[in-house]
Amino acid sequence: GQRNWLQVLCNGGMALELSLLYLLDIGCADLPVDFRHQYRASWLGVAVLGALSCCNGDTWASELGSVLARGDPFLITTFQSVPRGTNGGVTAVGLISSFVGGLVIGVAYFCGIIMSAAASDLVAAPSQATVILVGGLGGLLGSVVDSILGASLQFSGTDVTTGKIVEVARDGVVPISGKMVLDNHSVNLISSILTALFLPKVALALGL
Repeated sequence: GQRNWLQVLCNGGMALELSLLYLLDIGCADLPVDFRHQYRASWLGVAVLGALSCCNGDTWASELGSVLARGDPFLITTFQSVPRGTNGGVTAVGLISSFVGGLVIGVAYFCGIIMSAAASDLVAAPSQATVILVGGLGGLLGSVVDSILGASLQFSGTDVTTGKIVEVARDGVVPISGKMVLDNHSVNLISSILTALFLPKVALALGL
């Protein structure tokens, strides 16, 4: 669907902030992911990868999962079947799509490293192909975190008049899940922050 400035800010704000921190701390140097020799640069770079792969993975899960999945989604916190459009509802197709969406960001990041990093840095660093897998895991992780937040802190209910899924608790709405704590924008922002903070640990555990 059409995006507004708030959606763009909540989805891309974390990646932008981390990119600015990279420029201020590391400079314009294009370095491979190598936590042993370039810890700060690797941490910030993978955090940017996490924020972007989270948002892309969640978008792919929402857009492709809703189209390709045959059955109704299940709520990620209870595994009970819920109507399409319920916050926190996931499908196997959607989860796979989120992983593939993250892989796309990982491939783009990997290509950037190979084209821009110095040959001497690449020789000293671990295999950068692992970055692609890290991107895929970031997409999957971001989608799962987004779904957990949506299922627990974002209200979903069925309007008895229209039959549509709504996010505001009021008379004539049958609750399905969640509390009215967060909206979709804040869920996207928090999930991108959490994924950005956690993905460097994943990359480090995978030997980068």
